[in-house]
Amino acid sequence: MTITEPPASPPSETAATPARGGIGERKDYHALNAQLNLFAPDGSIQFDKDREAADAYLTQHVAPNTRRFGSVWERLEWLIAHDYYEELYLRAYDPDFVELLHERASGVGHRFQTFLGAFKFFTSYALKTFDGASYLEGFEERVVATALFLGQGNAELAARLVDEMLSGRFQPATPTFLNAGKAQRGELVSCFLLRLEDNLESIGRSVNSALQLSKRGGGVALLLTNLRETGAPIKQIENQASGVVPVMKILEDSFSYANQLGARQGAGAAYLHAHHPDIMRFLDTKRENADEKIRIKTLSLGVVIPDITFELAKQNREMHLFSPYDVLRETGIPLSDQSVSDRYEEFVANPRIRKTTISARDFFKTLAELQFESGYPYVLFEDTVNRANPLQGWVNMSNLCSEILQVNTPSTYDAAIGYAEVGRDISCNLGSLNIAQTMASPDFGATVETAVRALTSVSDQTDVDAVPSVAAGNAASHAIGLGQMNLHGYLASQRIHYGSEEGIDFTDAYFRAVAYHALRASNRLAIEHGEAFTGFEQSDYADGTYFDRYVAEEWRPATERTRDLFTAAGIALPSVADWEALRDSIREHGIYNAYLQAVPPTGSISYVNYSTASIHPIAAKIEIRKEGKLGRVYYPAPHMTDDNLEFFEDAYEIGPEKIIDTYAAATQHVDQGLSLTLFFKDTATTRDINRAQIYAWRKGIKTLYYIRLRQLALEGTEIEGCVSCAL
Repeated sequence: MTITEPPASPPSETAATPARGGIGERKDYHALNAQLNLFAPDGSIQFDKDREAADAYLTQHVAPNTRRFGSVWERLEWLIAHDYYEELYLRAYDPDFVELLHERASGVGHRFQTFLGAFKFFTSYALKTFDGASYLEGFEERVVATALFLGQGNAELAARLVDEMLSGRFQPATPTFLNAGKAQRGELVSCFLLRLEDNLESIGRSVNSALQLSKRGGGVALLLTNLRETGAPIKQIENQASGVVPVMKILEDSFSYANQLGARQGAGAAYLHAHHPDIMRFLDTKRENADEKIRIKTLSLGVVIPDITFELAKQNREMHLFSPYDVLRETGIPLSDQSVSDRYEEFVANPRIRKTTISARDFFKTLAELQFESGYPYVLFEDTVNRANPLQGWVNMSNLCSEILQVNTPSTYDAAIGYAEVGRDISCNLGSLNIAQTMASPDFGATVETAVRALTSVSDQTDVDAVPSVAAGNAASHAIGLGQMNLHGYLASQRIHYGSEEGIDFTDAYFRAVAYHALRASNRLAIEHGEAFTGFEQSDYADGTYFDRYVAEEWRPATERTRDLFTAAGIALPSVADWEALRDSIREHGIYNAYLQAVPPTGSISYVNYSTASIHPIAAKIEIRKEGKLGRVYYPAPHMTDDNLEFFEDAYEIGPEKIIDTYAAATQHVDQGLSLTLFFKDTATTRDINRAQIYAWRKGIKTLYYIRLRQLALEGTEIEGCVSCAL
């Protein structure tokens, strides 16, 4: 592939010139960034001071602490020789192409828009010498390494990826962007989901798997629904089982012990069905006054709630909790793999299934109380998820951020905890499009396709052999999670209020377009590879029913404003004829990826990419973060100016209903889930949280992530002229 030569760059320093100064130094950039939070004399926000802070950070700190080389290949050879970069992926390309791609990236003139964006990149992503004294990469070099690694020798794809990443249109998630191309690295995959069965072999193997995955840098969620409850019999001896809480304690200790060489702390989540007999014990582990013997501090909790639970609460009835051991013995199907809503009355009537009861309303009250205290648990609306699931099988859990929704199957083990039968556990790699930049793309469809191909490359190159069930699941599904970020930033830049009719209409149209192009890209991959994902023949894609909603009638945005945005951007929304042609091609050739979309919360990558996080509203116009020894750091909402402040109303002011409405518009076009955080004012009560949960369930939301309450300002702490205090 031919690449145009970039503009001439300044001559570099002598080969392998060591940096001076220490990475821990702090200079003027911190003071400049702090001025962002102080109004200028004319009452304006000092955005320019934050940009100055970013430039000062690069000049005063990064440049003196960066190791320099005489040429592109002199640098690459040195990094290979000293075990910083893998060699194989670089040798897959023509050396001249690699050199030109680096020069092209350098010629783009990338600039960090905020101090925090620059700070986050160099502290969290850039390659450093083993002693931590010097940087070995700038942003452009990390982008090129990532693109070359994901390109797998395909020069055209690598070049397109460099364009998409440097333009800010596409940003791989942290594990991929952090690790791609490095010799000393963890996995490129963001999320892992494991299921436990009701035996010690499964529990032991899952703990080991959690350790292995956490060591490699992934967040791990585990399904506990099939474990027998506290007091259940073991080998017919009554009152022997210890229930789920001791297993949770083991898992929490495991995640504390295993981390990715200190780069990322181990993180885990446990999911339990609402009709499991241990559900109240499970929830009590997050109470602030819980006994230390049972208190869970760092493990995240998720609850799987079927429709029947809401119906029972509406009717003010008791809810029955069913022994997983008895359910499996009576039906031959684990509790996690069947619809409790469909079989509820059957289970209640069966005298051979032991059961207890609690008040359904008390359950939801407890849920809201705990979310009020801690933000936990996450919630998965089981029947909503499975009605939308296009694949055969039952979705019974989610991940650490509640956006991964895939079917799993159990494994069985021998006495030595070896696999007798390898089931399918779940892994999913993520990356997100910047909505504002994607809307400005010269080719919207090509941007989406490049992102899909990049994420598919991660799946194709991932083989977690230490956990065979994860490897088997990935090999069968090629699952990816294409996400989105910067919705609020884009809407505000177009002077559209978040949660307004126009904002929701745009969200619907945008996600509809992404779904079309993502499916088209996966169909092309299936044709190129000559294969579809395992199980395609039994999916809604194969019989065409997945597309019924798109071919029923011609659709166009409801508001003129949304229609104008797509017209001005030159983006043609797919017609019925487009959908029909795609449906027919997919029925003939399949799609390569069993799952394509998932919208994560996006944390660090949002700062690096100059985006508002995910598709939820901003939490503050000027965000205050604490960054290690540096202390307080300030981050302005992307695209915010003194002239459009009214469009940057924060999430607490916008309220949960408009956020839910926005997510509901996107959800109908996303095959997996969306990480949905709800924000409440400091005047909120547990009743308000409960109402929001019910509203989300009725609107077709699949999962809820955190519940956030605005903290009351401490008296006497407000500073005169403080932006974050006043806005």
